Amino acid sequence: MELRQLQYFLKVAQKEHVTQASEELHVAQSAVSRQIHQLEEELGVQLFMQKGRNLQLTPVGQLFCKRVDSILKDLDRAVAEVHEFLDPEQGEIRIGFPHSLGIHLIPSVVAEFKRRYPNVKFRFKQGMFPSLIRDVISAEVDLAFISPFPEKHEQVEGEVMLTEELFAILPPNHPLAKEENIKLNQLKDDKFVLFSKGYSLRPIVWHACLEAGFTPKIAFEGEETDTIRGLVAAGMGVSILPEMALFQTNPLQPARVRISEPKVTRTIGLIHRSDDKLPRVAQAFRSFLISYFGLQQQTGTSKNGKHHNGNNKNTPVGS
Repeated sequence: MELRQLQYFLKVAQKEHVTQASEELHVAQSAVSRQIHQLEEELGVQLFMQKGRNLQLTPVGQLFCKRVDSILKDLDRAVAEVHEFLDPEQGEIRIGFPHSLGIHLIPSVVAEFKRRYPNVKFRFKQGMFPSLIRDVISAEVDLAFISPFPEKHEQVEGEVMLTEELFAILPPNHPLAKEENIKLNQLKDDKFVLFSKGYSLRPIVWHACLEAGFTPKIAFEGEETDTIRGLVAAGMGVSILPEMALFQTNPLQPARVRISEPKVTRTIGLIHRSDDKLPRVAQAFRSFLISYFGLQQQTGTSKNGKHHNGNNKNTPVGS
């Protein structure tokens, strides 16, 4: 059994089509078909069955595919570890994060890290809370920023990097737009623009409204902070967003007002697999982040000079 056969098999399993697999592999279709046939002969099983114009894994093929995927990922990591051992500053860091952190936080920390280690490469993957957990467990990413921080999880661990304040955002002509502070129940009669279900900010806002004594009336739902901010600015409702999601990216901006009661915050953590040792370059990035956010919490400011109520740094998952 050859490594090439396993690589061809996995690519066909992913694409469900020999032609598409051969195009991505940059080899002849006949070569891919021949390697798959030889693999099936050696194993004595049929790995694929025809389904229309596509190929579909047989039950035994599905079982074999899971193992092959794991083996090839381990091999890739082994090769990466060798390269990192020879030169730790030449490695690649795979990091996941939610959309709301991609506006400012991720570019800021990556730029700062690359000033120190200019040859390190990054591979990014955005996702929602459940998919980020899955990506860490399946080793699709080495590290993931996540919010809220999962206090208890058997397969991931990490640290709370910061606790961020959330602000009410209002249309510019809203009666409360000029206020410095408001109580959240002052918005009980307004319609809300919220994140769609599945986004971690939605339950934070929802529970804060319930704590304030009302159930929010939903006018619109969105999947990006720019969309929600734009709809609020256009007068379609009110909302609550984290501070780092309020950087101006277009001329139409809502008013930002601090919520005095109840205080609305979210934790932002960094997680990795609990049963696995991080690659050296990823461990270096993790150590850098702990120091980076620790210094910000001591000064009470982020890199842009905005206040973050950071606490609970280095809190282990499950504590």
